[in-house]
Amino acid sequence: MTNPIGAKVIAQALHDLGVTVIFGLVGLPVTDIAEQAIDLGIRFIGFRNEQAASYAASAYGYLTGTPGICLLVGGPGVIHGMAGIANASANAWPALFLGGSSETYLWAKGGFQEMDAISLLTPHTKRAIRPHLNSAEAIVSAIQDAFRVCWYGRPGPTFVDLPTDFIMSPVRSTAARPPAVMPPPRAAATAETIAAATHLLQTASAPLVIIGKGAAYARAEQKIRALVDDCNLPFLPTPMGKGVMPDSHALNTSSARSVALRDADVVLLLGARLNWILHFAATPKYRKDVKIIQVDIAPEELGRSNSNGDPAMSIFGDIGIVVQQLNEALKGWRAFSNPSLGTTASTYLSKLRDGAAKNERKARLAATAETVPGTPLTFERAFHIIKETLHSISAPSNGEVVYIGEGSQTMDISRSIFPLEHPRQKLDAGTYATMGVGLAYCIAAWSAYNLPKRQKKVVALEGDSALGFAAMEIETMRRHDMDVLIFCMNNSGIYHGDTADTAEWKQMQKGLLDQSSPAERGKRLQSSSLLHEARYEQLAEMVGGRGIFVRTEQELEKAAREGYVEDRVTVVNVIIEPGVGKSISFAWQQAKEKAKM
Repeated sequence: MTNPIGAKVIAQALHDLGVTVIFGLVGLPVTDIAEQAIDLGIRFIGFRNEQAASYAASAYGYLTGTPGICLLVGGPGVIHGMAGIANASANAWPALFLGGSSETYLWAKGGFQEMDAISLLTPHTKRAIRPHLNSAEAIVSAIQDAFRVCWYGRPGPTFVDLPTDFIMSPVRSTAARPPAVMPPPRAAATAETIAAATHLLQTASAPLVIIGKGAAYARAEQKIRALVDDCNLPFLPTPMGKGVMPDSHALNTSSARSVALRDADVVLLLGARLNWILHFAATPKYRKDVKIIQVDIAPEELGRSNSNGDPAMSIFGDIGIVVQQLNEALKGWRAFSNPSLGTTASTYLSKLRDGAAKNERKARLAATAETVPGTPLTFERAFHIIKETLHSISAPSNGEVVYIGEGSQTMDISRSIFPLEHPRQKLDAGTYATMGVGLAYCIAAWSAYNLPKRQKKVVALEGDSALGFAAMEIETMRRHDMDVLIFCMNNSGIYHGDTADTAEWKQMQKGLLDQSSPAERGKRLQSSSLLHEARYEQLAEMVGGRGIFVRTEQELEKAAREGYVEDRVTVVNVIIEPGVGKSISFAWQQAKEKAKM
C-alpha cells in the first residue's frame, strides 16, 4: 500500500475529529491540507488576513461548543494568527491552530519563513507541540492531543507546528485509526460546598445572580432559568451573557446595574470573571462585606479579586450541573420571603425598581426623539430605528437574529437597545476588548448557524473605525455566499469625529497636513479622525453585494428592511452625529447602567 502524503493524513485526522469547518489563509506549505480537507467534505473558509481567520476560529469554538480550527502558513502567518490565539486565551474559547513551518532539514539555516513557533507560542497557548517524527501516527497523535487539550478544562488555544516535509511528503502509516476524542467531562460540586452556598443565599437580604458568557458556553440556560424562576433571584447578565436569561424577564436588573452591584450582599457568579468588566468586585462598586459565590470550570479563576477567602464561595464544577445542584438544595425557598430580613430586602427591591424606571425613561427619550431635519442621526435614534424595523420582521422571541457589536460607542450603546431572548446570539469585543473582531465574528456566526442550512440572520453593528480593521473580509462573505447585514455607524472618527461639515473638515485637514505651521487643536484634525463621510457601502458593491448610503430616518428604516431580506452581503453606511466635544468613555467600565428598551 502506498503511503499517503502528510497533508492527507492531517485532513483525515481533522475529519475523524468531527471537524466540518476550517478557517484560514493558504500558502506554502499548507495549501495541500486545505485541498485535502475540501475533498473530504470539510468547508474551508479562506480569509484575506490570518488575523481575521484566527478571530473567527476562536468565536466558532464558543458558538458551537467544540474547537474552532484555524490553518496558518508559517512565520508571518503564525504571527498574524497570534491575535486570535490571544483572543481565545483571554475569552477561554477552544481553538486549535495548525501552522506550517520550514523543512526540518533546513532548521537554523534560514529556511523559507523559518521561525521557532513552538518557543514563541508556548507561553500563550495551553499546549504548543510538533509531531516527534514524520509518521502518520505521530502527526495524528499531536493533532488529537491538541484538540483535546484546547477543549478540556478551561478552554483555550493550542497549536500544532507542521514542518513542510511532514506535509508534502509520504508518511509512514498503519491502517489503525486512533480512538475518538470524547466531549469534556463535567464536574459536580461537593455536597459541602453546595450546602454552604445554599446557606449564604438563604440568608441574603439582597441576592444577585451575575451571568457571564461562560454560562452561555456551558449551555446552562435551562438550568439557570429554572433557578432564577424557582428562587425569585434578580440577575444581571454581562454583555455576552445576555440571552441566557431572556432580557424581557422581570428579574433582569440591567437597567439598574450600578444599584444591583452596589447593594447586593450575596452574589452568585456564574461563568464570569471578576476582572475589569465586573470592577474586580471592589468597593465602591460593591459592598465591602459582599459575599461572592463563584462557580467556574477553571480552578485557577476561583477567588481571584475576591477579598473574602471562605472556601464555600468558590465552587469548581460545570455550571449547568452546579446550578441544578443548587436548585435542588434550595427547593421551596424563594428570595425575599424571610420575614426576619425586615425592610432590607424591600428596600433593595425598591431601589432596583426605581433605578430601572429612571434609566429606562431616560433611554426611551433618547431613542424616540425624532431627528431634526438637516441634522445627523444619533446613535440612540439610529439603533432604535434598526431595532424596531428588524423586530417587525422577526420578533426577538424567534431567536432568528445574531448580533455582532464592535466599536467603542457602537458596542456600548447598542448592547442595551437590542434585547435577546436566547443565548449565544450576541458577540462583541469580549474580555480582551479586542477591536478588529467584528467581521470575523460575522463569518464565524454565519458558519455556526447556517451550515448546512440557513437558520439565522447575522447582523453586524460596526463603528467606522472597527470596520476598517478587516473590511476586505466583506469579499470573503461574498465569495462564500454569506448574507450578512452590516450597519456601519459612520461618525468619521475613532470615538468621535471632528465636525459634521465637509468644508470645515477639509480646512481642518489642511491644518493637520501643514507641518510648517502646525494648527492648534480645534483647527486641525485630531489623531482620532477618519476620512469625512467615507463611502463604506461601496465595499459591498465592489464585490457584488448590496451597498446603501443613509442619512435620514426614512432611509435607514428602508435600508434595514431591505437589507434583512437580501440574500447577499449588505453594507448600510449610516451617517451619524460626530459627537464633537463629548467625552470619551465606556459606560460598562464606569458601571453606568444602560436601560433595557
